[in-house]
Amino acid sequence: MLESLATGTEPELVELDRAGCLRLLATAEIGRVVFSHHAMPAAHPVAYVLDGEEIVFRTGGGSTLAAAARNAVVGFQTDRIDPGTRTGWSVLAVGESYEVTEPRRLAALRERLPEPWAPGRTGHTLSIPAQHLTGRRIG
Repeated sequence: MLESLATGTEPELVELDRAGCLRLLATAEIGRVVFSHHAMPAAHPVAYVLDGEEIVFRTGGGSTLAAAARNAVVGFQTDRIDPGTRTGWSVLAVGESYEVTEPRRLAALRERLPEPWAPGRTGHTLSIPAQHLTGRRIG
């Protein structure tokens, strides 16, 4: 916003295409898995990696997130916002999550997946294919 005030221009809100959304998803490390828990909305932050067009993260064996996210339609949201300049972006993916169990893929992902911030949260590797993807950028 400070920059736009100096130049006399207003920030523009832009809808992102699929390719733009995927590019931004690949740059972030933390996002929120949005799911239904006891018929109520819930959101949990996770450290993730983008694998092709799938969001992949690890979670603990008995966690609510692991139970709710396996074979369920879930949302995944991440963003980067700068309140000082009033610029940033947000991406939302929706897809049917599943547990990654194929040994070769798990071995390849092990090298790339960030450590969960909560210790011991590596019992399950879950993936959300970005079946529906939307995003917006302002600035």
